Amino acid sequence: MTHLEGHAGALAVAVARAHGVETMFTLSGAHVFPLYDGAVHADPPMRLLDVRHEQTAAFAAEATGKLTRVPGLAVLTAGPGVTNGTSAIAQAQFAGSPMVVLGGRAPQSRWGSGALQELDQPPILAPVSKLARTIPTAGDMLSGMHEAFTVARSSHRGPVFVDVPMDELFGSSAGEVAAGGHVRGADPDTDALEAIAALLVAAQRPVLVLGTDVWADHAEEAALRLVEALGIPTITNGMGRGLVPGGHPLLVTKARGQALGNADLVVVVGTPLDFRLGFGVFGGAGPDKGQGTEPAKVVHVADSPGQLSGHATLAGRASGDLTACLDGILAAVEKAGQASYAGWVSSLQETVKAATARDAELLAAEADPVHPARIYGELVPRLADDAVVIGDGGDFVSFAGKFVEPQRPGGWLDPGPYGCLGAGLGAAIAARVARPSSQVVLLLGDGAAGFSLMDVDTLVRHDLPVVMVVGNNSAWGLEKGPMQMLYGYDVAADLAPTRYDEIVKALGGAGETVTDPRQIGPALDRAFASGVPYLVNVMTDVNAAYPRATLGI
Repeated sequence: MTHLEGHAGALAVAVARAHGVETMFTLSGAHVFPLYDGAVHADPPMRLLDVRHEQTAAFAAEATGKLTRVPGLAVLTAGPGVTNGTSAIAQAQFAGSPMVVLGGRAPQSRWGSGALQELDQPPILAPVSKLARTIPTAGDMLSGMHEAFTVARSSHRGPVFVDVPMDELFGSSAGEVAAGGHVRGADPDTDALEAIAALLVAAQRPVLVLGTDVWADHAEEAALRLVEALGIPTITNGMGRGLVPGGHPLLVTKARGQALGNADLVVVVGTPLDFRLGFGVFGGAGPDKGQGTEPAKVVHVADSPGQLSGHATLAGRASGDLTACLDGILAAVEKAGQASYAGWVSSLQETVKAATARDAELLAAEADPVHPARIYGELVPRLADDAVVIGDGGDFVSFAGKFVEPQRPGGWLDPGPYGCLGAGLGAAIAARVARPSSQVVLLLGDGAAGFSLMDVDTLVRHDLPVVMVVGNNSAWGLEKGPMQMLYGYDVAADLAPTRYDEIVKALGGAGETVTDPRQIGPALDRAFASGVPYLVNVMTDVNAAYPRATLGI
């Protein structure tokens, strides 16, 4: 421990630094001035990254937590500053992203008399936070902030909100700064792991699903060990993407329907059994999909007991440190006598091969207007193995999920199950700070672009080059098609064919609009070579909708 004396802002910065925080995301507000002073006078100074809308600061902190697995830090001024960050906090809660949001608060000495932006904020944030509380005095700052960071980075990870009265934030105190670090989860129950192993040994058509929490829990090496040792076909989602590298023979995401529809056992690790996974109901399609079989047995493995499904019928369950869970399952399978899934894997690989061939036609489409898939046909070959790809949109980003298969874990960011638009610019800022030498590509639907494109100004001011690609079909594509299906018409679903590249230019960046599919590749090359925030605005076919099987309900 280190002894420290100073005002409460300096104490808060010292605790954040002890937990590995390097950047404070914020938008200036007088209620939190001591935090800025603490950052400026820290040794070394903490990076201050100021944005144009508080939602961007909070989304940047949320994305930092995902990318670095150290809680991101957002500092938001009182009242509307805090409420503007609420959607990002909710996204973090749904996605299990570690972050700490420190909010300003009206002075305690004036409480109840109508001070500027006087609002009791923790009750508002409590439903979407792991912890939401007021740190009442300067003397409570060290322990309160240490608690906040420890809770945020403990399984199951998520956002913590604290606010501090303005008069106390300017006040001084002294105490010990405790060290922070990765918090390991509990040891899993050995009997539970052995029961899961027995199911794997008995299965003929198992599928493994790996999700975000496998990455968040530092279990990426254990996950790949399990996949390769068992020879089990695997599907990834969220930040689980890249745990099994794109192109790996056991990655069968392109055969997802066949795999989950024909499986006799599905083992889901590190992601909820929500709408993205059919609410935990798999199998029943039969080998030819036309002949029904018994539903698949389902196993759920989570980083903490509270994340285990309460609605699905489970044949097995386990919780705890995910490296221990995965390695424990592998050891138990090897002890029990592993079954072979070679025939099952081979059939899925044939489907992957066929799907890849079909995809190749779309990825090279010469259609006019541009088919959204052609953008990915040009983008994917240009992505480096360590690229960070960010999705912020509906229909256009759904194509990204189909065609972009990361080569490494920790290189894919999407909103997660909360489905919140507007997260993209904050995530891009965070990615460029966290991965300064990597490509950072932000994929935007034109609807999503309207939420946060003003924060290109932040990219420009802080010299953060990012390649932005807008799939511009001049519509809310995710709503237009379903509304037409339901009612035979649509309203409130059309947008203007906006020159988003001109907006970026006006803010100090660069860009261009593309209408010819043959010009997408050269435009991307110019974007990657530019060294500035660069937006490629591709006009796409509004009728080329992503084929989806669920609306998430």
